[in-house]
Amino acid sequence: DTLTTPTPPGLVCNRSFDMYACWGDAAPNSTITVPCPWYLPWHHRVQGGVVIRRCGPDGRWVTDETGRPWRDHSQCEDLAQEQPLQAWLLEQFRLLYTVGYSLSLVALLLALLLLLLFRRLRCTRNFIHANLFLSFVLRAGAILTRDALLQRRLRPGPGHPLQLLGQQAVAGCRLAQALTQYCVGANYGWLLAEGLFLHKLLVLAAFSGERCLPAFLLLGWGAPVLFVVPWVVVRYLYENEGCWERNEKAAVWWIIRCPILMAVAVNFVVFVRIIRILVAKVRAHQVSRGDTRVRLARSTLTLIPLLGVHEVAFALVGEGQGGGTLRLVRLCLQLLLSSSQ
Repeated sequence: DTLTTPTPPGLVCNRSFDMYACWGDAAPNSTITVPCPWYLPWHHRVQGGVVIRRCGPDGRWVTDETGRPWRDHSQCEDLAQEQPLQAWLLEQFRLLYTVGYSLSLVALLLALLLLLLFRRLRCTRNFIHANLFLSFVLRAGAILTRDALLQRRLRPGPGHPLQLLGQQAVAGCRLAQALTQYCVGANYGWLLAEGLFLHKLLVLAAFSGERCLPAFLLLGWGAPVLFVVPWVVVRYLYENEGCWERNEKAAVWWIIRCPILMAVAVNFVVFVRIIRILVAKVRAHQVSRGDTRVRLARSTLTLIPLLGVHEVAFALVGEGQGGGTLRLVRLCLQLLLSSSQ
């Protein structure tokens, strides 16, 4: 509408775009306001704010000391940003877990390659291990890709600010976010499959695991689809903002969070039961030095250290804009434990 409106006669400050907001014509010695730009990632929190600009008596926009157009956009700033110290800590942990995920990615690829190349290692137990390793590989790759896209999207540049939010960039960023959630869900699914397999191995004397392979495949690769797809749909309909990197609406985030916490809770119970079974066997002197089943169980236990402990301890801490120190501690522990796997 501003572009098609005829320019009023007389002395005016001409309509313009100052690389932040669009401005219409203004009379001399006047102050005009426009709403906060829609492209701001936090626009939903500042949509009631305005940007202020002044038109001088000579019909020119007022400039600052450097000669650039002056404006007051304090009402459009994100007041919910992290404190400087917290922001610095989060940046350091981001670098730390990026290195951790990168090293983990290389190690897991080598381990997966060994399991697939050597025929002597091909068995039901190692097949489950291979799928678990693959889920870790996909999780690490998806997280690194998502972070790279987010950093590129949010990096300031000299170009047109609207270019930062191009439709293709946003679509690719959201797709990466959705794939990341699927890979994280698949990772927890295969950790649960490992726990269930180990429990069956210790409880049932004639358990081979081959009959359970289809169920494990569905649990690991199929179950995440059941909650990731609904999350994508609900997110698109009710919280379609930015790259979906923020979780402002708790109800939407719990579509993802609930199944993962259920898997963690079940696996934690299984883990405790496995420890009790092993302790009972040792006390009853039922374990010999060459007990193959217990040896396999002990080696498998090394794949799931601290299984679900940190998730259970911080399960009720939200993912939204609040959270304070407890949320920061939870995030740091989660990043350290996840990248170390």
